[in-house]
Amino acid sequence: MSGNYQYRFVLVTRKTRLQELIERFNTWPQARFYLEHNQVDAQDYLDEHDLYQRRLQEAERTLKSLGRFQLLERRLLPNYQFSPADIVVTIGQDGLVANTLKYLDGQPVIAINPDPGRWDGKLLPFEIGDLPAVVARTVAGKSACKTISFAEAKTNDGQRMLAVNDLFIGPKSHTSARYLLLWEGHQENQSSSGIIVSTGFGSTGWFQSILAGALGVAGSESHPLRDGFAWHEQRLQFTVREPFPSRTTGIGMVFGAITPETPLTLESQMPENGVIFSDGIESDYLAFNSGTVVTIGLAATQGQLIV
Repeated sequence: MSGNYQYRFVLVTRKTRLQELIERFNTWPQARFYLEHNQVDAQDYLDEHDLYQRRLQEAERTLKSLGRFQLLERRLLPNYQFSPADIVVTIGQDGLVANTLKYLDGQPVIAINPDPGRWDGKLLPFEIGDLPAVVARTVAGKSACKTISFAEAKTNDGQRMLAVNDLFIGPKSHTSARYLLLWEGHQENQSSSGIIVSTGFGSTGWFQSILAGALGVAGSESHPLRDGFAWHEQRLQFTVREPFPSRTTGIGMVFGAITPETPLTLESQMPENGVIFSDGIESDYLAFNSGTVVTIGLAATQGQLIV
């Protein structure tokens, strides 16, 4: 495997809880004092950090021996220029996989679970010991992979946002969103706490919590989408959260499928505080205020996760 210099292995990392605490409190002793003062086990933070660093070092040694290598911290993803020949390796939780996929254009992703005893890792099929063999199969073109359909939001002023798991369109704070919803040739003014648009990849996440709540209120136990839908399906699912019926707002279109033939269009009726964000990253958002029209559909870009 040595000498595969036509490939570049990009190792994407995330900060540990310990590193984030040090950023907040400037030093570890100050952070430790804060934790222990609040009866929190500081040793757990140390153990997690130490194991993660060991896994990073193992991955770096393996990848450097196989070809060109680049270490990349998650916050740099939006500005990093990936090449078509890159093979991307993530070490972290499920959220790191989703966040990484969004900035790629079909490059394969190998997701490593650094701590199987701590993280379930539904999107992390490999452990650190699997890395050499998985890279060998990937380079040889023999690895199985799953295709992941993305959601895309496009505004009438030319802005664009991708989502690997889901999009949220609604109010910035705990207030009501007002908008005109257009879907399948029909339209309706609505007032709600926002709209969630889920991909197949995200259909076992936020979407499931909304569905479970609705089934509980309705006194039902089953639904065709109770277990989500396939990652590769050319569909998205939209759900209106807490729709409010009134003289001027309806509840006739609160749940439905978005396909290439049936996109979803929303026109904001909010003077301020309307937002669109993806994959739970609220700090990175598009404004969705009066005058903004957003069309939501399937993205041309798709992800490739090695399995």
